[in-house]
Amino acid sequence: MVVIMKPGFSEEQMASAIHTMEEGGVKVMVSKGSETTILGAEGDPSRIDQEKLSLLPGVERVMRVTEPYKKANRKYHPEDTGIDLGGGTLLGGEKLAVIAGPCSVESEEQIVGVAQAVKRSGASALRGGAFKPRTSPYSFQGMGNDGIRLLQEARAATGLPIVTEIMSTDNIEMFEMCVDVIQVGARNMQNFDLLKQLGRTTKPILLKRGLSSTIEEWLMSAEYIMAGGNDKVILCERGIRTFETFTRNTLDLSAVLAVKKLSHLPVVVDPSHACGQAWMVERMSMAAVAAGADGLIIEVHNDPPHAKCDGAQSITPGQFDDLMGKLRSLAPCVGRTV
Repeated sequence: MVVIMKPGFSEEQMASAIHTMEEGGVKVMVSKGSETTILGAEGDPSRIDQEKLSLLPGVERVMRVTEPYKKANRKYHPEDTGIDLGGGTLLGGEKLAVIAGPCSVESEEQIVGVAQAVKRSGASALRGGAFKPRTSPYSFQGMGNDGIRLLQEARAATGLPIVTEIMSTDNIEMFEMCVDVIQVGARNMQNFDLLKQLGRTTKPILLKRGLSSTIEEWLMSAEYIMAGGNDKVILCERGIRTFETFTRNTLDLSAVLAVKKLSHLPVVVDPSHACGQAWMVERMSMAAVAAGADGLIIEVHNDPPHAKCDGAQSITPGQFDDLMGKLRSLAPCVGRTV
């Protein structure tokens, strides 16, 4: 249930509406926009007297919300949410945020070199995997704690906020201290114990859509984090598993439009993991921006043929620079800047 207050309502009128809702046994979330103030009921609203509530002075209308997610719901929070990635770098505003870097941190020379290159091209943040969830136990699993240290060195050299994936609740304290944005990978999208604990952190969470997850399931995972107290959730569409095998996954750009309609949270697209082929990354990045994505997360490697992980889907720093130039031309067509 949401209560929309009339323009010019008084604080006393809002307090009365909140009291009536709380009498019904719910917790009330207050969302104040530039033009509209909304009171959202968190919990079971069945005991609230909707008719009494709708007749209170200052109340414009009362709406039932059928979706199971509340904090992530645009009905509770009609204005778009912008999230600071670190150092004042905003994701979710007019400026398109581009997160770039290698799939895996491999060495100091590699990660610092790539970070400097993508920074020159206009990247907003640096991505790099230190802990890698791999399908095979024999594949490269990442550098672990050493990888986090090297990411910190790359941040010191460039000023770019760092984005990296967490796999275990055991590492939450270290991630809170050392990284700027904590990524939850597709395989952990419904690791509810991890999501609950991330809800108690203060860092932005980049939540990738699960391999076969519906949009509602994706938003419910965001709800887990937000219910714990962390509202800084970024949604990432990275392709879903379908019957098609030509691409690594199937990039669902319709999900960008759907989520922007259903939720106020910012959305980024990962064309690298979606397609699995470097030659597709440029066009699918541009398509994502045209569809309304707030940002991109792109794999960039200095030597893709010899990458320890996902070289086939990684573009070179030179190719990334070309892509950024094309995005600068495209962005104004959809009301964005780069």
